[in-house]
Amino acid sequence: MTVAAVAPELESRLAALREAGWALFDKFDHDVRDQRFHPFVAANYESVLEALIATRAPGLKFLEWGSATGVITIMADLLGYEAYGIELDASLVETARKLAARFDSKAQFVAGSFLPEGYAWKPKDGDGRLGTIGQGRSGYLELGKSLDEFDVVFGYPWGGEEAMMQDLMRCYGAPTALLMVHGTDRGMEVYRDGKKQD
Repeated sequence: MTVAAVAPELESRLAALREAGWALFDKFDHDVRDQRFHPFVAANYESVLEALIATRAPGLKFLEWGSATGVITIMADLLGYEAYGIELDASLVETARKLAARFDSKAQFVAGSFLPEGYAWKPKDGDGRLGTIGQGRSGYLELGKSLDEFDVVFGYPWGGEEAMMQDLMRCYGAPTALLMVHGTDRGMEVYRDGKKQD
């Protein structure tokens, strides 16, 4: 991984954060996922970090859909983004807030759905099921922000959910915003206005 683009002290903090994130996921996997299905699976933090470093610029607002333990949102904050995470599982939101405090991060987390109020997925094939994406009160209400206020949005979809995320950005995101998707089979991909970026 190329983290040479960051200062050594920051590189060390980011490495410690990723290590803490893997430990939290291992514990969650054992305590929760071994007992019942839960959609949280940790992304490849190193790949996401590379993408965040490549796209960072002063003043950018970052949003993570399904922020879980908060590792990626906190990475974004440490890299200089104004970073927010929306997570449906309130217990994971508490975990993320504690992790942010541990790393002296200003990242903010709210409990709720990353789907805006009134959004309905209407694919061409007519199957509007949301897969593993649960439903609940929209997290944007608690954030006090709308999706089109964010410059960079990150999602880690299960198979079949990426098209819905693309549609969500088309309907509610800013046309200039980047959508970073960590696909389960294709790795990190970045889109702007529905077009894949090199």
